[in-house]
Amino acid sequence: MKTKLLRLTAMIALAGATAMASAQGTQNVLRMVPQADLKVLDPIWTTAFVTRDHGYMIYDTLFGIDESGKVKPQMVDTYSADAEGLNWTLKLRDGLAFHDGQPVRSADVIQSLKRWGQRDGLGQKMFAALDKIDAADDKTISLHFKEPFGMVLEALGKPSSNPPFIMPERVAKTPANEQISDTTGSGPYIFKADEFRPGEKAVYVKNEKYVPRDEPASGTAGGKHVYVDRVEWVIIKDAQTQANALTNGEIDMLSWVPAEQYASLKANPKIELLTPVPKGSYALHINHYVPPFDNPKIAQAAILTLNQEALMRAQMINKDLYNTCTSIYPCGSEYDSGDTAYFTGKPQFEKAKQLLKEAGYDGKPVVLMNPSDFTLLNKFPPVLAQLLKQGGFNVDMQSMDWPSLVTRRANKSAPQDGGWNLFITGWGASDTMNPLYFAPMTGNGEKGWFGWATDEKLEQLKAEFLATMDEGKRKELAQQIQLQVFETGLYAPLGESQNYTAVRKGVVSGLVKAPINVFWNIKKTQP
Repeated sequence: MKTKLLRLTAMIALAGATAMASAQGTQNVLRMVPQADLKVLDPIWTTAFVTRDHGYMIYDTLFGIDESGKVKPQMVDTYSADAEGLNWTLKLRDGLAFHDGQPVRSADVIQSLKRWGQRDGLGQKMFAALDKIDAADDKTISLHFKEPFGMVLEALGKPSSNPPFIMPERVAKTPANEQISDTTGSGPYIFKADEFRPGEKAVYVKNEKYVPRDEPASGTAGGKHVYVDRVEWVIIKDAQTQANALTNGEIDMLSWVPAEQYASLKANPKIELLTPVPKGSYALHINHYVPPFDNPKIAQAAILTLNQEALMRAQMINKDLYNTCTSIYPCGSEYDSGDTAYFTGKPQFEKAKQLLKEAGYDGKPVVLMNPSDFTLLNKFPPVLAQLLKQGGFNVDMQSMDWPSLVTRRANKSAPQDGGWNLFITGWGASDTMNPLYFAPMTGNGEKGWFGWATDEKLEQLKAEFLATMDEGKRKELAQQIQLQVFETGLYAPLGESQNYTAVRKGVVSGLVKAPINVFWNIKKTQP
């Protein structure tokens, strides 16, 4: 019954999109199913990927990351730093304007960075090192540091979780713990708030006044050209309905292919499977703010129950789509290490039970949130629940839609009062390649990411990592950080996956290779 209802909802959404298309006449409209349902519109307030992708549609950034991982100017024209790295000057390029026609000013940039710096982990570190940030004029921003900060460009060009998007000053004055209500942006698309229907569709139109850079598009950097008049994000939650809609030409693109549809879409001559984004990973996140996981031994016990192969096979189905990986960094990357303390990626139920006994676990149910409507995640929680039970936990798996989980994970109350204990989500390599990029890598309590762990040693190691420019020392510190993550039981990696994008063959082209999904430079031939 639930599947039929989902398909009926999807059919209604598609019917609406078809009717709208008829009304639009000769407009070139790209219809795609995004990674998830979009409900939260503030990409600084949340790290949800679908909101981040929405952010890249309508906002721009000071710097970007090209396909090879190098930081490149984006909204910035020129920049410089003194010999000590204490004083930086950024000059904005000509032609920058918001969707309401107002020019992008230094004041907008400064206020946007201040708000971002309250939410993002690397942003918090940067602002802690700053003495002041001010404007020499309407196009020139100056950053004055109390001490050298080794990742200025990396912070300002951070591609994910959370990117420092530039908003109008009036919008960026919204308190960082509140969501914005004005989506006026600085980027290549304009969000049509009047057509937004959460659970059905989100609409973006070409920003005719946007001035792209001259360089070719690469990653989140370069020229962001828009070759379609309109992009419609059509929300379809059922995997089979998504595949049928793509095959029938009712949509043009699936941002992320559900694993259960991979084989059939791969064999479909009408469909082309692409990999514009590198491998990602999944992680178990633990709430350290409330019992029982405020006790590190109990968090370690949960991690000891994990069976990476069983979890990844359940979710990804096809062996071609995943691999196990016990490192917190991408396997094969610069900081990858096999030294993971007690964690093997294989279940150790007796050790878990022993830790629970030593820690005095009282048997109270732990709340595991399950995004039951989200095909990219919803097969993990039932398997995890069984593993936790085998390790001695009493588990209360509660189902909800993904936007509800994204909202609920910000709740610090006890689970019985609307809070939570555990959930699983996915990350891109752009998030996990660097310990200062990864949003959940926080040990600063309530100022940190959801889970709010307090771990002074972790914060100290991160500070040392940030302070050194010696790559050998950074590798050493990255390894120590990994061991500290497992010592605290901060979170645990579940494995890696290759996510595919599916498009109508011969109809959609131009996808940009990037660390995250981006939707500029895409071309669609009619129909």
